Amino acid sequence: MPKLNNRPPKYCKMGKYAVIYHRGRPRYLGLYGSPESKVAYSRFVAELQTNPVGIPLPNAEKRVTVRELTAAFLDHAKAKFDRTEYAHCRIIVLDFLDKLYGDNFPADDFKPKCLKLVREEMIKSRRFCRRIVNRYTHRIVSIFAWGVEQDIVLETSWRALHSVKALRKGEEGTFDNPPREEISDEVVKRTLPFLPPMLRAMVIVQRLTGMRPSEVFNMRVGEIIKDTASELWHYKRTSHKTERFTGKQQVIPLGKFEQELIEPYLVGKAAEQAVFSPRTAQAERNAEKRATRKSKLTPSQIVRDKARQPRNYKETYDENSYRKAVEFAIKKGNKVLPDEQKIPPWTPYQLRHAAITRISFEKGKDAAQALAGHTSSQMTDNYDHSALRKREQLARERQNPFEAECG
Repeated sequence: MPKLNNRPPKYCKMGKYAVIYHRGRPRYLGLYGSPESKVAYSRFVAELQTNPVGIPLPNAEKRVTVRELTAAFLDHAKAKFDRTEYAHCRIIVLDFLDKLYGDNFPADDFKPKCLKLVREEMIKSRRFCRRIVNRYTHRIVSIFAWGVEQDIVLETSWRALHSVKALRKGEEGTFDNPPREEISDEVVKRTLPFLPPMLRAMVIVQRLTGMRPSEVFNMRVGEIIKDTASELWHYKRTSHKTERFTGKQQVIPLGKFEQELIEPYLVGKAAEQAVFSPRTAQAERNAEKRATRKSKLTPSQIVRDKARQPRNYKETYDENSYRKAVEFAIKKGNKVLPDEQKIPPWTPYQLRHAAITRISFEKGKDAAQALAGHTSSQMTDNYDHSALRKREQLARERQNPFEAECG
């Protein structure tokens, strides 16, 4: 008979929680350093001593709660996911899962009816459309799948959650946002004069290349490679949205028009710095205000400007600040434009739709898919709005072979 190891397991820390590892499996005791976790640790060690074979008694194993599962998952998500995806996980966990099932509710008791209740709370909040509710519901199931992988949730609990079907269109209480459309070049042209030069360059570069907004405002100086042989620049992203699915590096070629727009914002910057920075945009706004000022600065104003602490602007834009900058320009333009030239609301993501639609109409769907960087044509179809335009062109060019008979 093999010799038994009677040494008690160590009191360890995993994220914010205290755990012990017994027979290769973590067992949660509560918050690290709390009196409850230390009492649970002492009780577990005592029960192991009464059961020298090393197998805990049925009531000795502490079942992982939903709160402990979600806390451990958020630690994992913060380390492995990008900022946007981690933010979505926090919304799911803090606003819904922990709110409904955070009071010592065992994770293995989280049944399909519990998942439906969480989903119902999402619907009642009116914060998310049906598509996002379905996506968040799937994410909850993936949290339990991660728990199975970590051997802290029973596989049967995770599999049972798969029985919950996605919400269909028209489901009671749900709503669907209108599909995102392209934005016409004419509307963009009316907006450009009310943007600072740098933001103007961002908008035009995105429209020409069909990049995602995040690919524009996350562009770093060191990611732009100048190829003198081909007279092209290559924007080689160090990480991108679909990298974990495709395993391929994303490369976006930049032609002479994009190069002319980007080049002024590369001068004097280190490789890790952002090409397009809010600090630069604000400096351009201030310079424009000074240039259009009707009266000269007084000596006292000059002294106050020098003494004033500069505002701490971020190094890079994000999806919200980029969108708000465009919204501000539209609002600014609509104050002075006549009614027939008012600028309708639009967002930077519509520029991607516009670029893909234009290329699909002029060069075909294969070219549009290549521009978008999609691995499947089905994904490109979500951005391509050229079908009606093509049918209209066919209608204009259509010939009537029965014209003589009709006459």
